Amino acid sequence: MTQEKPAPTAAVLVIGNEILSGRTQDVNLNWIATKLVARGIKLAEARVVPDIEDEIVAAVRALSGRYDYVFTTGGIGPTHDDITADSIAKAFGVPVIVHPEAKALLERHYGAGNVSDARMRMARVPEGAVLIENPVSKAPGFRIGNVFIMAGVPAIMRGMLDAIIPTLAEGKPFHQRSVACHIAESVLAEPLGAIQLRHPDVDIGSYPWFRDGAFGVSLVARGTDTGALDIVADEISAMIRKLGGDPVLEIAD
Repeated sequence: MTQEKPAPTAAVLVIGNEILSGRTQDVNLNWIATKLVARGIKLAEARVVPDIEDEIVAAVRALSGRYDYVFTTGGIGPTHDDITADSIAKAFGVPVIVHPEAKALLERHYGAGNVSDARMRMARVPEGAVLIENPVSKAPGFRIGNVFIMAGVPAIMRGMLDAIIPTLAEGKPFHQRSVACHIAESVLAEPLGAIQLRHPDVDIGSYPWFRDGAFGVSLVARGTDTGALDIVADEISAMIRKLGGDPVLEIAD
């Protein structure tokens, strides 16, 4: 019997003081997660770090050694606090260079006489890096090893990610089943745990909510085998009925 190859894994590293201060709300993580799941890649971890070189270096080294892919957002603009390129270079032990293709892109975009020193900072990448296309504002992202460095501006990040996704290994797509009910989590905990033990290849989560003046919970099963998910959803529904509740299937993709 051939053992099924595990899904590729990934991590996201969000870089920026503006995220940690609350000034800017991060919307990139959800977008990246959605795209990776559709590709069959499991997003296993996400971190947020400040614009501090040692923090970025430590996080990149830890995540790149643990997962198949790492995606960073933020810190590759023209200002003094955009230190991601230098930090990534330090993490890989290589110098920073002005990439000739990136330099040419910026000169074509701004005009050869309009590429200031600040703008030229956006052509700086770690030696050996491969550029990532930026269809929005032309200043590229880059990849080195298994780390993909993207802009923090959502529209630009999405354009870069669209260029990256087709190059990634493709796993089996993930699916989910979500069953809702008006039963307290504490009541569901023990029998739900028993269902999880019977189905170790399915991830089962419990997510409480408050809607229309009433408390309830959504029990979500995720995995790559739709048949197994259907069985788990049926068992969850039977459990809810046994406890006197009325199961409602919310999601079945």
